[in-house]
Amino acid sequence: MSRIDEIKARWRHAFAVASPEGDWSREDRELVERLAGFIVRRRLGAAALMALEAGRPFNFLGSQALTFLAPFATLVFSAAEYDRFTRILERRRSVDLLLEAIARCESEIDG
Repeated sequence: MSRIDEIKARWRHAFAVASPEGDWSREDRELVERLAGFIVRRRLGAAALMALEAGRPFNFLGSQALTFLAPFATLVFSAAEYDRFTRILERRRSVDLLLEAIARCESEIDG
């Protein structure tokens, strides 16, 4: 491979982003489903959907703010689960995953 081909190969992937599906693990999905159930049981689904959509551009910053709020979050999650949840929110499609889970929980309750 020539030097030019090496440079082209490196630049081809320099700005690549992860796949849109995010390759969520089973544990990630279960954790998000549990949070969605918590939200829907308290009839906060619509408010959560609006807040998530409005804050979509700031989901990474939000995940960092959640690190600050960790002591209060143990009402819903264990410390390990909370750490996993903040790492989930750092990923690009995390808001979509949470929105889908809330919508699914609401449809199960309504239907």
